[in-house]
Amino acid sequence: MTRMAQRTATLVALLGLAGLAGCINLAPDYRPPEPVTPTIWPSVGEHPAPGANKDADIGALGWRQFFIDPRLQRVVEQTLATNRDLRVATLNIEQARAQYRDTRSALFPTIAASSSATFSRAGRTTSGNNTTSGNIVSDQTGSNNNAGRGNSVNKSLSAELGFTSYELDVFGRLRNQATVARNTIYSLAATQRSTQISLIAEAANSWLTLAADKERLALAQATLVNQQANLKLVLARHRYGVASGSDVANARSAVEAAKVDIATFTSQVAQDRNALNLVAGATLPAADLPGAQVPQRPVIDQLPPGVPSAVLQNRPDVAASEFTLRGDYASIGAARAAFFPTISLTASTGWATRGLTGLFADDNRSWSFTPRVNQPIFDGGSRLAQLEISHIQRDIDIANYEQAIQTAFSEVADALATGATIDEQIRAQRALVAANQRSYDLSLARYRYGTDSYLDTLVEQRTLYTSRQNEVSRRLARQTNLVTLYKVLGGGGLEQTPSPANRAADAQVWPATSG
Repeated sequence: MTRMAQRTATLVALLGLAGLAGCINLAPDYRPPEPVTPTIWPSVGEHPAPGANKDADIGALGWRQFFIDPRLQRVVEQTLATNRDLRVATLNIEQARAQYRDTRSALFPTIAASSSATFSRAGRTTSGNNTTSGNIVSDQTGSNNNAGRGNSVNKSLSAELGFTSYELDVFGRLRNQATVARNTIYSLAATQRSTQISLIAEAANSWLTLAADKERLALAQATLVNQQANLKLVLARHRYGVASGSDVANARSAVEAAKVDIATFTSQVAQDRNALNLVAGATLPAADLPGAQVPQRPVIDQLPPGVPSAVLQNRPDVAASEFTLRGDYASIGAARAAFFPTISLTASTGWATRGLTGLFADDNRSWSFTPRVNQPIFDGGSRLAQLEISHIQRDIDIANYEQAIQTAFSEVADALATGATIDEQIRAQRALVAANQRSYDLSLARYRYGTDSYLDTLVEQRTLYTSRQNEVSRRLARQTNLVTLYKVLGGGGLEQTPSPANRAADAQVWPATSG
């Protein structure tokens, strides 16, 4: 066989062995878990369950289209830019991508080239008159042919190209490990989006809470002014002997109670501002803070109607659980492949010569090819245990996925239950405030005419004050319920509603989580 034929046969053998890699995948086919929640949301009292609308995609609604108050939009934008939790979540994705590239690199041989030059000279063998006082005397007349005298300089060059211990992925072990790493990226990306949505909701709720506490503080301040005026009235009546000392004491008590509320709400407003700055990751300017009243319409009034429960499968935390579950199936394939032989190759080619010329001459070429098959025979049950662990982990993550779906369904159902009656609660609360205001006005008038004691007036005033505070809480609950519903349905990750072309491009980048 000629030298060219030998090289051709070697190349064909290498290509044949490499072609075996990737032929077999021992991972089981992925099967998404069966739905564990109803297809429609539960009804609340006389309010029917929302109908299913397959076109209702809350995840497509951009947060700027949901949060319509300009100040709140700036707060959300600042939060997404400087919040540290979101920054860590983004860096975790970058770390997972680097880990995936490192894991996937095992699918390819690591080819290295090396070259070396060696220069050496051996000391001359000394004897007889060639030594003086233990010092070696050099022979200046030595030549390359006089090896025995040891005074020549030997020169050699070598160059080599090859790879070592490249594993042929015949049974898919390396590819399944890369699949696990890739699904880890997808899971972390979904977690990052979940963090983003949670931060948007937290920033909005903190902003709305600050507005509500400012309104409560303003109400307490107005109540103090009113109570101080009533105290002057009671003192004047007391000087003329019309009001009793008990009336004066009750009036003073009401004034001091209003002062306590003012101090409490002043502290609460400061804490709310600190909490909002913490969520935003920066000190927000005063122009972005809410006024002393819960805004009438800081967010859109209604979400897309008829959202089906199937939309929960695209919620980021649920998607993260499913990506983890997909990785478990690949882990099973990698554990199964450990039972089969591993085939690794080591090959190199190079040139070596004595002297500094003629390195790449054909006669100076050398090569080696070493295939190696490793078949574990006994490992004390380690591989079997690893396979069992991978199966158990898959079952655990199936349960976690089903739990995530059930939790998501419960959160949405709770938000829908609140939203179904919150407007009725607000209307009833406003009617209660109006009724209490009427009762207080009548009681104060009766006191001025001497019909009632001031204690009756004070009771009516406190009832009115409490109902006004509750009205603020109801209006706050309506806004935060919309924010909560937007969050639990998995919306808000995008700044604007994407175009159909952009959504199609996103679908190519991120695989579907179900089906």
